Amino acid sequence: MYMLIQDLFQYDFLARAFSAGLVISVLAPAVGMFLVVRRLSFLADTLAHVSLLGVAGSIFFGVSPAVGAVAVSLLAALGVDRLRLSGRVMTEAVLVLFLSVSLAAAVVIVSLSGVSNVNLMSYLFGSLATVSEAELLFLAGLAVAALLFFFRFYRPLFLLSLDEDLAKVSGVRVGLVNTAFVGLTALTAAASLQIVGVLLLGALMVIPVLSALQFGRGFRTTILLSIGFSITAFLIGFFLSYAFNLPSGGTIVLSAGALFVAALAIGKLFRILR
Repeated sequence: MYMLIQDLFQYDFLARAFSAGLVISVLAPAVGMFLVVRRLSFLADTLAHVSLLGVAGSIFFGVSPAVGAVAVSLLAALGVDRLRLSGRVMTEAVLVLFLSVSLAAAVVIVSLSGVSNVNLMSYLFGSLATVSEAELLFLAGLAVAALLFFFRFYRPLFLLSLDEDLAKVSGVRVGLVNTAFVGLTALTAAASLQIVGVLLLGALMVIPVLSALQFGRGFRTTILLSIGFSITAFLIGFFLSYAFNLPSGGTIVLSAGALFVAALAIGKLFRILR
């Protein structure tokens, strides 16, 4: 372990990977908590697949994949929100619609561009070692913006999570807050692609929250617990992936899954002892 920590500070790419992973470990469950409570957990997966369309489009047009992922994710998030609130299509159906169409479009665009599927592997499963300094700075800026957003809109978000009608009666500008939150979710999904990948992003947003919910605490305490579970899963997965040359995204999510099983058992024991 001591040698691993030494290596962490010896190589710049490992230091960047570690820093980026920590930021996502805080940001993902904080956003995920509100998604889970509002029964929108699948939104994270949908936006992750939409981000892949942005990456594919960027490769096709020769621009930065990060720019494409962010732009397409934001547009899709706003589209999902508008359709969901219109009531013309059920929420689950809207999410499946966007996920399916975006994934199909990404496959077609990659085929037309002639780029090998291997080049997209890091976006599918994550690759911490390839996080650039620019991506790390973007993550840091996003984390600061998210912190300010949650600090300013915690009460409206909390009321919105309980019941949208209650939030309206309480004077919350539901449309504005909802749009801002969905936009933040889209940015988080796009920024996390390189860390855990399209196929695992939803798990990182949801599993730590599910672990925290097993203890039946208050809303704020549950958020803090979910962040704690997420950071622990990242640390375990990060060092295991480096020590045994394993895929970082998959190892981190498996660690989160193992922690959920432990939380499930401990939570059940607490309920029995009460």
